[in-house]
Amino acid sequence: MTAGRSPVLGPDATIGILGGGQLGRMLALAAAKLGLRCHIYAPDGDSPAFDVAHQTILADYADESALDRFAREVDVITYEFENVPAETATFLAARCLVLPDPTVLATTQDRLAEKSFVAGLGIATAPFAAVERRDGLAAALERIGRPAVLKTRRFGYDGKGQATIRDGTDLDAAWNEVGARPSIVESFVPFEREISVVAARAGNGRVECFEVTENEHRNHILKVSRVPADITAATADEALRIAGTIARAVDYVGVLAVEMFVLREPAGHAVLVNEIAPRVHNSGHWTLDGASVSQFEQHIRAIIGWPLARPVRRGRVEMINLIGAEVEDYVKWLETPGAALHLYGKSRIRPGRKMGHVTRVFAGGES
Repeated sequence: MTAGRSPVLGPDATIGILGGGQLGRMLALAAAKLGLRCHIYAPDGDSPAFDVAHQTILADYADESALDRFAREVDVITYEFENVPAETATFLAARCLVLPDPTVLATTQDRLAEKSFVAGLGIATAPFAAVERRDGLAAALERIGRPAVLKTRRFGYDGKGQATIRDGTDLDAAWNEVGARPSIVESFVPFEREISVVAARAGNGRVECFEVTENEHRNHILKVSRVPADITAATADEALRIAGTIARAVDYVGVLAVEMFVLREPAGHAVLVNEIAPRVHNSGHWTLDGASVSQFEQHIRAIIGWPLARPVRRGRVEMINLIGAEVEDYVKWLETPGAALHLYGKSRIRPGRKMGHVTRVFAGGES
């Protein structure tokens, strides 16, 4: 992958953000805190990030005229989600500095490439095998075993584009469930808990990690994150080492998250990498209220060449996602002592849609 570059921009700079979702919204708010302006490019007129940006462009990611104008009006470009079309990122990178480097997207957009990359670093993952066509699925399962998880190689998130395969599962149905597209089959991991590390790396190579976060998913969607994670010091050190190794290996500039599984083994615990997200991450939302610097500010600092902060956690922290109609009970959280409510400004409520989150910070051992 190409080397990360990071200019040193002043507080009068304009940051371009590809994507107008809640992550783009929170990046723009963090930039405004530092005196910076943000220019949001998104194809959806209902994008919540539009509400807090200095400038916006509503256009398709394939609109080269709009992309060219966007590149000329900003000093650096970043992205809030990893499924930015590769052609879009390449087009923009020829006209403006894009951070993290778009070459990272080529790896993280493809689950097979991502797993192979991680394994090539000597970092453990669940056993996996490529499945290009339906007729290769049975052979892959023979190698991996059951239960297993079949995942589309591209564009899957929050449980979409995947199917669990057990003894007796109809393989045709599973293949159709992932869209009958090139996929990857992974051995089912009997994990003890799920964790993640949100890490920032600056252009000068400095890495700062937030503390390991423990995550609870419901219906494949992150519901609760807790810090500190209920893991041993040795396990935490290994998770932090893994995140730092990945960030350095790709010469990363910005914030990334590494999702991992913790397995109990006879000799202790093992850590396996599940996924890499080359962006700010839902499991890092606790940093907005629970740390001395948020993941969003840390990302902005990295891409404009400012010094990274050393995060200091303010106490025991819990982040709760408000999913779908749960957001309608927002008054409850306004009346809860110590709770910080964050609503994303989305106009349409849908099942499974992240509408906001709540952060609670408990001093010491308070619960």
